Amino acid sequence: MTELLITGSNGQLGRALRDAAEKRGLATAGADVDTLDITAPADVERWIAEHSPRVLVNCAAYTAVDDCEANEIEATRVNGEAVGRLASLCTRHDTFFVHMSTDYVFDGTADRPYLETDPTCPLGAYGRSKLVGEIEARRAHRHLIVRTAWLYGLGGTNFVEAIRSQLQRNSAHLRVVADQRGNPTYCGDLAETILDLVSNDVTGTIHAVNSGETNWHGFALEIVRQLGLDVEVEPVTTDAFPRPAPRPAYSVLDTRRLHSALGREMPSWQDALARYLEASCTG
Repeated sequence: MTELLITGSNGQLGRALRDAAEKRGLATAGADVDTLDITAPADVERWIAEHSPRVLVNCAAYTAVDDCEANEIEATRVNGEAVGRLASLCTRHDTFFVHMSTDYVFDGTADRPYLETDPTCPLGAYGRSKLVGEIEARRAHRHLIVRTAWLYGLGGTNFVEAIRSQLQRNSAHLRVVADQRGNPTYCGDLAETILDLVSNDVTGTIHAVNSGETNWHGFALEIVRQLGLDVEVEPVTTDAFPRPAPRPAYSVLDTRRLHSALGREMPSWQDALARYLEASCTG
């Protein structure tokens, strides 16, 4: 029996989860879009039957937020309908189903961090498709829906690398959005937290992000500071960078349930960033 099965295993979170699980000695297997189409029912059924996993973590997703606006049907097939089939198969095989979701299920109009029980109201196609996924995930007899936000990790494209790339091109002046607020979250920390939640048999819906909050401008300032550079970072509004998909202005997630479940919060986002920068420079 495979203890942990991972969809989207080549993504930033999938890689981190696979590495964390293997360090714990868990028998782990994974698949990504090049080896498994999660929208193909027969293929998914064969894959799960072959491995008979104790836990399946669904990290696969249509994550191109702006592209989702023009391709909502496809996004919903991947982020919603396929999740329902995974959930049903997990029930059939007595597998604990863990599904990854997002702060984009909220509209960003709150004036305090979002609780798991707060009403959802996504602004765009990506958030709507992920909300369908949450609804479908609840079809699994044993399930955990993990909402997270502002992810970055090793082996992929993310905000930290986008900023570092600009700095490596000797950019002396950066312009970064300052009117969107959230929780930067390191995939390495999130992976460890997911495994801890599973080992403690936590079910339902839970928010898991690095502790503390900031805006994209504050995040960029900290990246520059930790890299030891002297670069001007100008705060601008979202309107300065028009995008097809709307972004929630405030999507800070409340993690009191996480603390109650594990007796701890995830490390601060500043500490997580420092460890990521070290790992990404030496890895």
